[in-house]
Amino acid sequence: MIRIRFTTADLARVRFASRPAPLQELNAAMSTLCGHDDAVLLDRWRRRLFRSLPASAAPFADLVPAGEAPAFIDVFSDNLADGLDTVRASHPDLVRSELERVYVKHASPPPSWIRHLHRGDADAWQLLHRAQHAAFETVLRPVWPLIQDLHHQELVRYAVDAAERGIGASLAGLVPGSRLEDGAWHLEGPGSRDIELGGRGVVLLPSFHWTGHPLVADLPDRPLFVTYPAGPGLPLSLVEAGRSDEALAGVLGRTRLEILLLLADEHTTSGLAQRLRVSNATASAHTAALRGAGLITTIRAGRAVLHRRTELGSLLVRRRWLPPGRRGEGHRQSAPVAP
Repeated sequence: MIRIRFTTADLARVRFASRPAPLQELNAAMSTLCGHDDAVLLDRWRRRLFRSLPASAAPFADLVPAGEAPAFIDVFSDNLADGLDTVRASHPDLVRSELERVYVKHASPPPSWIRHLHRGDADAWQLLHRAQHAAFETVLRPVWPLIQDLHHQELVRYAVDAAERGIGASLAGLVPGSRLEDGAWHLEGPGSRDIELGGRGVVLLPSFHWTGHPLVADLPDRPLFVTYPAGPGLPLSLVEAGRSDEALAGVLGRTRLEILLLLADEHTTSGLAQRLRVSNATASAHTAALRGAGLITTIRAGRAVLHRRTELGSLLVRRRWLPPGRRGEGHRQSAPVAP
């Protein structure tokens, strides 16, 4: 049981994360990916992702040797690039102590790159950066618009509940089995732990890949971050999304749908060709068709040609998702959230 003890100042500093945190959601997704739940739908999801994960993502598994991640990768920035920079800026003492903590219970010695990371080697940090980025692009990028929409719905649900019933009642009802009693928020979790907030406040962050007990990030001089499971877990809803994918792919073609998903961020023609494993000429033909339909824009930057999704293209991609209502509630259409 985790007991989080509030002061009056802490209750006034409870806030909800305004946007999802890419790296924290990635940690949750990778934990689920490497878990042992034998549910059929999860098994299919795992097989599909393991087939598509590039070799550059493999070091991620070394970082979490026994299902427990080091605290320095618990980063809550709502921007991927900023989050990766924050990981790299972690204090060397924290990196060393956390790597030692997660490997002390592991039977096998750490691989050489982990030992180099422990020493602060720049090449090891670059290896970690590439692994996190590759894992995000493969596991989360295709579903990031859905995660943004679900996060917005959860934020609105919490805000309405807190306005109607108060912060205390909303916290108690946020996670099944939790309660607010004698100034402490009691959460299910491993072992027994007391956390004194001392005026730091709490930030609430829903996760759509995590279905376990709430995850608490308690770092000095920072608000306490509580990541909690929101709904049944995204891999389950991907089954329904996949059916919509097939319908949209039937209209656009599978390659053009994948291009639209990738173009949440700018890509060059050669970059798209590399990601899709097609020739530059094939990628160029597909982007020309999408541009003609008003779904992407293309600009020239020096010798490079950059493509990006238009608002119409983003709307089309988002409309293919039909997120299920949470906890038995009906789905309510939410305003689009920018990627």
